[in-house]
Amino acid sequence: MSKAFASQADLADKKITFEQLSAHCWAYTAEGDPNSGVIIGDKYVMVSDCTATPSMARDLIAHIRKITDKPIKYVLLTHYHAVRVLGASAYFKEGATEIIASQGTYELIAERGKEDMQSEMDRFPRLFRNAEEIPGLTWPTLVIGGGVPGKGEVPGRLTVDLGGVRVQIWSPGNGHTRGDTVAWVEEEKVLFSGDLVEFNAGVYTGDAHLAEWPATLETLKSLKAKALVPGRGEALKGEEQVAAGIGYTQRWVETLFRCAKEAAAANMDLKAAMKHTRKAMDPIFGHVFIYEHCLPFDVSRAFDEARGVAIPRVWTAERDKEMWASLQD
Repeated sequence: MSKAFASQADLADKKITFEQLSAHCWAYTAEGDPNSGVIIGDKYVMVSDCTATPSMARDLIAHIRKITDKPIKYVLLTHYHAVRVLGASAYFKEGATEIIASQGTYELIAERGKEDMQSEMDRFPRLFRNAEEIPGLTWPTLVIGGGVPGKGEVPGRLTVDLGGVRVQIWSPGNGHTRGDTVAWVEEEKVLFSGDLVEFNAGVYTGDAHLAEWPATLETLKSLKAKALVPGRGEALKGEEQVAAGIGYTQRWVETLFRCAKEAAAANMDLKAAMKHTRKAMDPIFGHVFIYEHCLPFDVSRAFDEARGVAIPRVWTAERDKEMWASLQD
């Protein structure tokens, strides 16, 4: 392969930032690495996206413990990807009793969680240091059912009272995955979006529903958040920056899918579709963190969806490398 596979060459540690966004809400970010959110109430703490490994989770826990000794009772899985969920076991010693996920996320863990776990470990060796501590797949203990707003259905919704702060949890629609889930602290106008929103970083769409994603982002826009913790990138502060982050993600998704539909209409193969997509994407996004990692997976999924493959195909470690090799010059 002419380029190192995925993020195998990305071995430098990132600077961690743990910053307060409102009276009860915090952002744990790391220069384009996967983010986590923290909500600290008078009784309990909630973590949104619990990191890739127990080792990484312990670093987040250490930051939380500088502020509060309250039990970290709730862990929210915004979606099923291993890099977001496999650190969950570290929170049990900190008081965790509920791991929350949507029905869609639960189903994806069941149908492809094992394959995704090995796939992501191979893609992100730095993030999966000390992976031997991972006890296995992370399974939710509390599953939120309900419909998808973009299909005219009423979403299931859970409201958790942490003491002095209420957190609303629901799925605003398909996008990054089926079953993407957000946490919304309405009184403080702070949104934890998971990978539905990224900012100045690659937007991974390998398991996405690209045709539906823009409508889901419109649902998030309607909340008029004053702060937002995206899946990757710096925390967004102020309505203008929140809008910019959502707009950034929407531009990525719409540009990618437009190119894929053009490639499909022209009967291109995947390699030609990749070259066609680069002409539009590279000038806009080519400089951002994890761009070169994401783009091959993104084009593969977008090209599938443009040709009528409604359900994203399962990524395995073997399929990852075969696809990557096929796109190298």
